[in-house]
Amino acid sequence: MACAAVLVPGLLRSSSGTICSPAASLKLTSTALRHFTLTSIMKSKRKTDHLERTASVVRREVVSAAKVCGAANESPSVKRLRLLVADKDFSFKAGQWVDFFIPGVSVVGGFSICSSPRLLEEERMIELAVKYTNHPPALWIHNQCTLDSEVAVRVGGEFFFDPQPADAPRNLVLIAGGVGINPLLSILRHAADLHREWADKGGGYEMGTIKLFYSAQNTSELLFKKNILDLVNEFPEKIVCRLHVTKQTTQISAELKPYITEGRITEKEISDHVSKETLFYICGPPPMTDFFSKQLENSRVPPEHICFEKWW
Repeated sequence: MACAAVLVPGLLRSSSGTICSPAASLKLTSTALRHFTLTSIMKSKRKTDHLERTASVVRREVVSAAKVCGAANESPSVKRLRLLVADKDFSFKAGQWVDFFIPGVSVVGGFSICSSPRLLEEERMIELAVKYTNHPPALWIHNQCTLDSEVAVRVGGEFFFDPQPADAPRNLVLIAGGVGINPLLSILRHAADLHREWADKGGGYEMGTIKLFYSAQNTSELLFKKNILDLVNEFPEKIVCRLHVTKQTTQISAELKPYITEGRITEKEISDHVSKETLFYICGPPPMTDFFSKQLENSRVPPEHICFEKWW
C-alpha cells in the first residue's frame, strides 16, 4: 500500500513465517545499496509513481538494508512481510511508510508499516502488508520475493501518532477502509504498547480510549482480524472495534459475529465520538477519506484533530 499524507497531526510531534535473528548479517554492501537506490530513484519517472506523489513529503535521510525474514498470506489478495533492519539508525513513528527499493526493479514502492515501533526497538523487525496489483514492487513481493531476499527501506510520512509522556491524554478514533488498515494498525499497536507501559510502570504516556472502525468487502478481506481482536480482549475497557463488511456473501463465523456490522461505516457512528479530547485518524480510498474528513469538519472538530492519508 502506498499513501500520500494530506494533513499533519498538528497537536502531536512532527507473523508468521521464518524469523531471522537480529544478529543475522545483511550482505548488501554500502556501495551496492547506494547504487540500486539511486538507480531506482533516477528510473522512477511515472506521474503515478510513489516518489512523484510524495516528493514534497518529509523523509528521513538514511536508506537501510533489510532482509525478508517472514512471509505469509494475510488475505487472498494481501501478502504480509516481516523484514529485519539491523541498522540502528533506522527508526519510524507509528503510521509512517517506507520507500521500498528492490534490486533489479526500477520502480520504487511505497508501503505503510503495520507493526509497532516497539517491535523494531526490541527485535529490529518491521512488518508490511502489500495488496496484489500490477505495480512492479507489488508484483515482485507477490511473485518473486523469498525468505532472505534483500531490499532497502527509507522512512517517510507526516501521518503518525507519536505522543510524549508530558502530553495530555487523548482518545483515538481510527477509521480504516481496505488496506488503509496498515498505518492504523501500527498506531493501534503503539497505543497498546503505551497502555502496557502505563499499567506495568505507572509512567510514560497515559492513553485514553481507542475506537477502531474498519470496513472491507467481506470478512476474508478484513486484515489482521486476530491481532485486532487479541488487543480488544487484552484491553476491553480501552480498545473497541467495529468491523464492517459491504459485500458479504458467506456465513460470518461465531467468533467474528459480535464485532461485525453489515454495511458501510456511517457518519453517526463517528460523530457519536466527537469530543475535545479525541483525535481522528483516517486512511482508506480517497472518497472515504474525503467524506469523513469533511463530516468531521462540519461537526466542528478542529482541523488539527483530523489526520488523514489517502492511498491508491
